Amino acid sequence: MVRTQPPTAQPTASDAQPPADRLRKLWHRPTFLAAVLALALVALAVVVFVVHDEDGHEFVRLAGTPRTIARDADGRTVAVLTEDARTVVFTGPERTFAEPATTTATVTTGAVVRLAPRPWHSGAQHEDWFTSWFSTALTNRGPDVLDIATQYVRGTADRHDDNGIRYAGPATYGPLGDGDERQATADFNDYLGIGWTYPNGRHREPRSDFYGSVDCSGFVRTVYGYRSGYPLEFKQPTGEGLPRRAVMMAEDGPGARIVANTHRQASDLSALQPGDLVFFDASPDAGHRIDHVGIYLGIDSTGHHRFISSRKTANGPTMGDEGGTSLLDGSGLYAHAFRMAKRL
Repeated sequence: MVRTQPPTAQPTASDAQPPADRLRKLWHRPTFLAAVLALALVALAVVVFVVHDEDGHEFVRLAGTPRTIARDADGRTVAVLTEDARTVVFTGPERTFAEPATTTATVTTGAVVRLAPRPWHSGAQHEDWFTSWFSTALTNRGPDVLDIATQYVRGTADRHDDNGIRYAGPATYGPLGDGDERQATADFNDYLGIGWTYPNGRHREPRSDFYGSVDCSGFVRTVYGYRSGYPLEFKQPTGEGLPRRAVMMAEDGPGARIVANTHRQASDLSALQPGDLVFFDASPDAGHRIDHVGIYLGIDSTGHHRFISSRKTANGPTMGDEGGTSLLDGSGLYAHAFRMAKRL
């Protein structure tokens, strides 16, 4: 086989020009300027700024999102913080959450979800309230939001405090009412069997027939409020604490809006993080209003987005598939009903 050499390129007049002259001419070409601008925008889209705290952690604010990534001295991500949200997702040891009585799917995650004392904002890494909390939270091995949420599903053990109050263990949705349908309105203090006085002075006594029960918003208030310390409200919401109903949490409650409500099935789930509140329009009787709330757990063993909530059809908190799969994606009841998400 005979190989022929390609013809040798002949030098042009532009090749003879100094490199600096050629570069100056390039800057006047619209296509070159557009390419440079595009590269600059790509760089800006990745990082807005990088700052360090006194312990050597690097805080990288990501443009186009409300998120800041905290990294250690070796460059490993140790936490994700969100502007105007108290929820912080730390990188921890992997755990697997399961509810074998209602689903074969499991959720294995290294996300550890905790509440900071105040909402995150840029520059907080230099403030005393954050630095003292952050250093302690990095080594905290106590139950986090996800651990707490899964302590109320079937098959879990009862837990009692020093006063003998059962604060965790399998919960029901509510007692049977007319037509053998589970009644809603069970709040965290009904489950606990204790009275509760709110900041506005309103006091609410538990109802004996609702003992051990929580409806969907009562479950969220149990996990994030009573157990994790987020302020709770009753009646008119102020935006400072978790209100009583799912629609109030969605429309008037605190937190950063992660997925906006377009009154259609939410399909872009890329911004979700474990611990986010997820909201649904699941009942045709409620029109287009939010009527259900749960807590996002993460990607399950089948590759789908799984959440946990308390609902009538399962008679209590579940991450399982009884009475509808607990998935935000796909073609199931709750996937079709998924409308929005907030990060507390």
